[in-house]
Amino acid sequence: MDRLFTPWRRSYVTSLNKPSSCVLCEVAKSDDQSSRILLRQGGWYVVMNKYPYTTGHMMLVVERHLGTLEDLSESESKSQPELLALCEHALREVYHPHGLNVGLNLGRAAGAGVQGHLHWHVLPRWEGDSNFISVVGDTRVLPETLEDSYARLLPCFREKER
Repeated sequence: MDRLFTPWRRSYVTSLNKPSSCVLCEVAKSDDQSSRILLRQGGWYVVMNKYPYTTGHMMLVVERHLGTLEDLSESESKSQPELLALCEHALREVYHPHGLNVGLNLGRAAGAGVQGHLHWHVLPRWEGDSNFISVVGDTRVLPETLEDSYARLLPCFREKER
C-alpha cells in the first residue's frame, strides 16, 4: 500500500469539528497577503482556495456570514456577476485554460465544505487535467504553489482597483 503524507492538511482536518467560528469569516478579518485575498469589493472578497482542485482555483466569498443567494443585499447581488466575470478574465489571462468550472454548493447535501457562508468556486480546467494519479492514486498534482498562483493573478485584480 502506498502512503502519501500531507502534514499541512492536519490543521484543516482537525478544525472540521470545531463549530466555534467560520473559516471564511476568519479569512475576511485577516490581512490580504497572508490569506491570499486578491480583491475586496462590493461586499465580496476574492481569495485563493487553500486546498485547490486545480492551479488557480479561487473563490468569490460574500463578506457577511450568510448562506443563501436570497439573503444577499441588493448591492451584493449587483456586484456578484461583475466579480465572477473578473475572476473568469483573470484565469483566462494568466492560465489560458481550455474551460472553467464556476459554481456554488448550498448545504451539506449539495457538497458544501463550508456551510452557511455563501461562496463561489472559480477554477480553470484543461483537457486531460484529471489523469491516472487523480483517478488511481486519489491525489492532485499541482504544478505551482499557492504563493506563485497568488503572485501571478494579483496584477489582474490590481488593475481593477485603479
